[in-house]
Amino acid sequence: MTEPKHQIRALYTDSTVTVYQAYAPEIGLPAARESRFPAVWQRDRMTWIKPSFLWMMYRCGWGSKEGQETVLAVEIARDGFEWALRHACLSSYVRGVHPDRATWQRQLKRSPARVQWDPERDLHLQPVPYRSLQLGLSGEAARRYADEWTVAIRDVTPLAHEIHTLVSGGDLGPAVRLLPQERPYPVAGELLNHLRPGEQAGRPAVG
Repeated sequence: MTEPKHQIRALYTDSTVTVYQAYAPEIGLPAARESRFPAVWQRDRMTWIKPSFLWMMYRCGWGSKEGQETVLAVEIARDGFEWALRHACLSSYVRGVHPDRATWQRQLKRSPARVQWDPERDLHLQPVPYRSLQLGLSGEAARRYADEWTVAIRDVTPLAHEIHTLVSGGDLGPAVRLLPQERPYPVAGELLNHLRPGEQAGRPAVG
């Protein structure tokens, strides 16, 4: 069955959803140890969270890129995640979704969250035909993420390295079994209607 092009897939429970980020050890290690972002984590800057483990691996090079050596699985409250989606704006102007570019710019300026849909990745970190959500949080959303929504933070760098080693050795079956079990996230349609560029506009997705 063909995957929908714009669909959130994530590891989730009844009350939480897991997103991924990668940081330098001086931020990532204390965050995982305390299950809370440390004071040096800048709450006044935009931060991007990703429900897709493999997209995070693509972004951080399996935890090998400078400043992204510590890969974190951040479990956050689902109501917080959905609040961010409800208050988000697409990060790029899309004709048919936004009335005009000026309206989009106003929405982007006042929105505490923004969304990009980037090509999902396979085990070899090659793009696949459907898209993966990136959710950028700033202002109120970033502060809530760090101080209210976060339930637990785990260091999954060893998992990233283990899966990468298996993939590099051609052991794809064991690698697949170690992946987080991401499923379509049960979000109400109206929550994403303003965030699905290709489906309203009949145009390629941004990102």
